[in-house]
Amino acid sequence: MDPQALETEAQSAIAAATAPAELEHARVRYLGRKSELTQALRAVRDRETGMTLNSLRDRLEAAVEDRRDELERAELDRALTQEVVDVTLPGDPLALGHLHPITQARRQIEDAFLGLGYEIRDDREVETVEYNFDKLAFDPWHPARSHRATFFFDEGRLLRTETSPSQIHALEEREPPIYMVSIGRCYRRDAIDATHYPIFHQFEGLAVDRGLTLADLKGTLLHVMRAIFGPDRRVRFRTHYFPFTEPSMEPDVSCGICGGAGCRTCRYSGWLEMGGSGMVDPRVFENVGVDPQEWSGFAFGCGIERVAQLHYDFPDIRALWEGDLRVLTQF
Repeated sequence: MDPQALETEAQSAIAAATAPAELEHARVRYLGRKSELTQALRAVRDRETGMTLNSLRDRLEAAVEDRRDELERAELDRALTQEVVDVTLPGDPLALGHLHPITQARRQIEDAFLGLGYEIRDDREVETVEYNFDKLAFDPWHPARSHRATFFFDEGRLLRTETSPSQIHALEEREPPIYMVSIGRCYRRDAIDATHYPIFHQFEGLAVDRGLTLADLKGTLLHVMRAIFGPDRRVRFRTHYFPFTEPSMEPDVSCGICGGAGCRTCRYSGWLEMGGSGMVDPRVFENVGVDPQEWSGFAFGCGIERVAQLHYDFPDIRALWEGDLRVLTQF
């Protein structure tokens, strides 16, 4: 191998490269592992030859780096002169996020009640048996007290099954009149299906004043339901039983999936249950030191997932919790 002839040939090839790919091809040919120079270096047996070949390799590597810098500068100059950007043109639109359907429904509910003069409060999710059951007049035999229905930490603490404990906190904190709505997460050992999930959001309302009646409760719920779902949705009330209200009733809203004809979502009834409501039981007032002879009140609680399902006509409530962007970005 003639080092001088090899250097002349390699320098010419490096200088002739007009693109990074051509330069890389020349580098591999003259400096790669299988190149003539590399093979010669591996076969060196004397110091003088080794110094000569190492010096040649250093010069060729420097030539490659210099040519790479030249090509990069040339590409930059070309881009600056040819790829002119008009900074006055609007930029590419960015993909923006939006509120989850549950959050959208929550804000609609808050707006409806704020318009009625209610205050919005958010209480603790880890509750005591005293506030979740005892002070709300749950009987000792009530099935909600079972470990099969409620998530207990121990005998005295649990994940709240509803936002109703907020009513007790509000009644203990100040004297009536009280108009409040508590909104937050609740937990129950419910079997997962099209309309139930073990974690859910609920809005729970309490109104305590002189002279309140069942008609005031119905008027309030009708106003809120129409504000959320529009005037075309039908609302009905059914009598029911709840430990902390008497009399009690459940509001239902007509199913938007089937238009009231009956489908899997509404269990072929044409209606979807929204929650529970009723006049506050005098025992609850007595538990917090409020005179039931002077004050009357009503309470109600509804699931926000159910509101979102009805408002957006979700056929299955599980879609709200699965995080599938193909579903959520539609709303």
